[in-house]
Amino acid sequence: MSDEKKDIFTRRGFLGTGSAALAAAGMLSAKVAAAQAQQPYPAKEEGPKPYPTKDSRSASAPGPGNQVLDEQNPDSFLPPQTDAGGVQTFKYPFGISHKRMQQGGWSREVTIREMAISKTIAGVDMRLTAGGIRELHWHTAAEWAFMLYGNARITGLDAEGKSFVTDITEGDLWYFPTGIPHSIQGLNPDGCEFLLVFDDGNFSEYETVLLTDWMAHTPHDVLAKNFGVSKQSLETLPKKEKFIFQAAVPGPVAADQKSTAGSLGLSPVDFAFRTTQQAVTKRTKGGEVRIVDSSNFKVSTTIAAAIVTVHPGGIRELHWHPNADEWQYYISGSGRMTVFATGGRARTMDFQAGDVGYIQKTLPHYVENTGTTDLKFLEMFKSNFYQDLALSEWLTHTPSQLVLAHLDIDKATLDAMPKDEVPVMPK
Repeated sequence: MSDEKKDIFTRRGFLGTGSAALAAAGMLSAKVAAAQAQQPYPAKEEGPKPYPTKDSRSASAPGPGNQVLDEQNPDSFLPPQTDAGGVQTFKYPFGISHKRMQQGGWSREVTIREMAISKTIAGVDMRLTAGGIRELHWHTAAEWAFMLYGNARITGLDAEGKSFVTDITEGDLWYFPTGIPHSIQGLNPDGCEFLLVFDDGNFSEYETVLLTDWMAHTPHDVLAKNFGVSKQSLETLPKKEKFIFQAAVPGPVAADQKSTAGSLGLSPVDFAFRTTQQAVTKRTKGGEVRIVDSSNFKVSTTIAAAIVTVHPGGIRELHWHPNADEWQYYISGSGRMTVFATGGRARTMDFQAGDVGYIQKTLPHYVENTGTTDLKFLEMFKSNFYQDLALSEWLTHTPSQLVLAHLDIDKATLDAMPKDEVPVMPK
């Protein structure tokens, strides 16, 4: 047989064998498919499946983890069944912010770089020892501050060139508008710690106009001409910024006020606000709210605030803010907050002292005290006035038949709801 004929037979044999194999495979696939099609699906369970508990296998996390962090954030470890969809993280602890350490104190910040959602407000937590100075400076953003601990002396210069000097203590506030130069110094016995709030989420404490930094970047012959002194007398000026530094504790405030008054006198503008001298705006069985905005703190034209206290088991009622985003700082206690977003999304997060929270304008939310002591926190807004709307107030001021048709509740339940706003509901 010729090689050509052998080749033909070989190819025929291969094709025949391959066709037979494919046919067999097809038959097998058909049999498998038929067998699979005949398999009944498991019977569908009747009724809703129970939601996992923290001790159930479905909620277990046997892999590597941070147990301490999980215990501090139980509503992230096992979200409530009512949470749904993706809601941007609205919590950031000051405790994990970078600390800028200096002789005389430290500072750390939470800005849009640490918490992406925080677009309108940034915050700085600062500590000064007794005598420690936050050097003479000003900002491109307005500064609102709350004294968390201790005592301090603040100085400033108003727009007319008049001096301002006063001492403040725990619970007091101050506000310096954009471009107003000022300083802060810790007093006896143990200095102070305070929260600074700025009306710009992109603000950073690293981007401040500092006296020593300005001088270090100005030629000495120019400074000599400006001050009318010799160039040699300026050779000891710092070569870089001081930011925070240690100094002696200042003497009586009256002496500083007298020495700085000059021919113009002291400023008629009070840049400080004493909350202890302010009446509580709203007190209920569940807690209290103090509102500080331009209506009672005239100089604070870009930041409004509420100081909220919620007793154990109480709740900062379901509400929203129509006029501005809300930036929160938790002073003491522990709580949890759920934020409801558009598209049926909701997320719950837990908060402790030192945490920052953020809620975008108009989004509904509540804050519940989950601890055994009072929960105290600040609500901050980039606005000259405070505004909120309450869910219960809305429902009870809407035609009842309309509300009943929405919620499928009876008239007695609707009638039992508060007719007026109750900022903090009791347990």
